[in-house]
Amino acid sequence: MQLIRGLHNLHKLSGCALTIGNFDGVHSGHQEIIRRLTSKAKELCVPSVVVSFSVTPQTFFGRPKARLSNFRDKHILLESLGVDKHLLIRFNKAFSETSANSFIEEIIVNQLNARYCLIGDDFRFGKDRLGDFYLLEQYAKLGGFSADKLGDIQIKGQRVSSSAIRNYLSIGAFDKAELLLGRPYSISGLIAHGAKKGRTIGFPTINIGIRRNLSPVLGVFAVLVEINSITYYGVCNVGKRPTVGGEKTLLEVFLFDFDQEVYGEHATVVFKNRVREEKKFNSFDDLKLQIAEDAKSAKHFFKI
Repeated sequence: MQLIRGLHNLHKLSGCALTIGNFDGVHSGHQEIIRRLTSKAKELCVPSVVVSFSVTPQTFFGRPKARLSNFRDKHILLESLGVDKHLLIRFNKAFSETSANSFIEEIIVNQLNARYCLIGDDFRFGKDRLGDFYLLEQYAKLGGFSADKLGDIQIKGQRVSSSAIRNYLSIGAFDKAELLLGRPYSISGLIAHGAKKGRTIGFPTINIGIRRNLSPVLGVFAVLVEINSITYYGVCNVGKRPTVGGEKTLLEVFLFDFDQEVYGEHATVVFKNRVREEKKFNSFDDLKLQIAEDAKSAKHFFKI
């Protein structure tokens, strides 16, 4: 899949099948959109194109939400679904001023030369969110492309949405989140050096930073961690580590029966069970005792 970073790197296409959105988490609803998109692209003999944003509109306007997937994972998931091109637009001040009409005329019609455009029926675009499917449909009738919309996707009576998934994750309902995501929930990233305070109390950890300090999960969890194609059991804390006066949200995992140097390696942490909420302890000794109990709880969950 070709990644196109910015409209300035986009050369006018000879035609495409297009969809637009944040695609955070690439959940089951997004996957259905992509399936329809790639099917239509094959029918029209044009490339399938997904347009997403490097800064989400919510973040730009000061209403950031915890992301369900980082950019790397989103890109890999889109590629696995058969998307041909991923256009990443930077949502900045200038782009936020683009009217809905200009967005259709200049980007969808002139630059992308869309022959088919599929969006969710609640998708809004353009300045002040004035663009919707009905405006797109009016242009489609005049502009030589077809417009289509996808309504709510439901699984076992539950509407699939990123908000619903975040809510389930926040209470540790990983089975329900997995149902809507279409896969187990995970956080991935590069293993970074930490303060190494865990080593001093007998629980060395691997550490992964949380972008913008926002995470849909907070607390202590039983997890599976994949590093270099090998899966390990562990117990994980996601939070600000109040006992040590932490300020940034960090993911720390104590891996069972593990003693390797893996700084700089990529790790995927799969969340399986919530153990408890994060809390502040009066001393390192109290923290050490609690981590031992947390590890015991995680091992009991995994039956190891």
